[in-house]
Amino acid sequence: MRPSLVPLGVAAVVALLGLFPLRASAGERVTVQVKPIQVGPHSYYVRGLASEASNENQGFISNAGFVVTPAGVVVFDTLGTPALGEELIRQIRKVTRQPIQRVIVSHFHADHGYGLQAFKAIGVEVWAHREGKLYLDSDLARQRLEQRRKMLAPWVDGETRLVPADVWLDGDTTFELGGVRFELIFLGPAHSPEDLMLKVSPDGVLFSGDLLFTGRIPFVGEADSARWLAAIERLLAFKPKAMVPGHGKASSNPAADLMLTRDYLLYLREVMKRAVDDFVPFDEAYGKVDWSRFSRYPAFEAANRVNAYNTYLLLEKESLAK
Repeated sequence: MRPSLVPLGVAAVVALLGLFPLRASAGERVTVQVKPIQVGPHSYYVRGLASEASNENQGFISNAGFVVTPAGVVVFDTLGTPALGEELIRQIRKVTRQPIQRVIVSHFHADHGYGLQAFKAIGVEVWAHREGKLYLDSDLARQRLEQRRKMLAPWVDGETRLVPADVWLDGDTTFELGGVRFELIFLGPAHSPEDLMLKVSPDGVLFSGDLLFTGRIPFVGEADSARWLAAIERLLAFKPKAMVPGHGKASSNPAADLMLTRDYLLYLREVMKRAVDDFVPFDEAYGKVDWSRFSRYPAFEAANRVNAYNTYLLLEKESLAK
């Protein structure tokens, strides 16, 4: 499938030329530092903070990337609030005055997708995998938005809304812009049902979304960890020069940096499977596990128990399905 580029709307052109202020909502402008880091001749990313979303970090906990070509910019993910999306646009404009042509959504979790509102305000086209529709239409998505409005006000407020894609993809897709070849690779369901990865061919750069977390414990949530592990094997086969994760520092050695995510998922499945097989209640099983191998990493306290519980439930389902 090769959807074609569409021309920018008048509003987008005017906004890109700076003829009126860029505001996607009434929320305040962020004060956290959002700084582009170059990882390839055309490729950049901004690195979120290694913590859970809070009022203190203004929701800046995930990464986003962008690729500059002679014909325009392709963006990968948009950060966790409309205000952060606006700041990402400002940072892109510091690098280039080329128009922002397209946004690729790796998946619709709040910390990666709420910035879409800022890009839609300037008429940018949004692409995502069609599995994301189910999440956007779910009670879980609406509940998460209400939660974020409470915990991240004023950067997520009553005007913040869930933004669907303009183009829903069925699977892998390739396109070219300004002589740069892009490959969209569908690896879901893994971390989420709709996981998309972006490969920038001439740069040898992969934007992996949340299939890779570097330097911190991943958020597992309701992920299919068995498929996630299979997706990691596919990622290793690409042998990129650089891989930009959904969280953490870009990796110049993906084979090594993928091992933390891989080993953590394998360990969760090992210890929780033992509990399920032996009919040990979750609370009892969790308390007996030696977590010292992973407890020093950021996000362990916030994420590990939830990750373990959801893995326990997943393995119960896997056991019943046999």
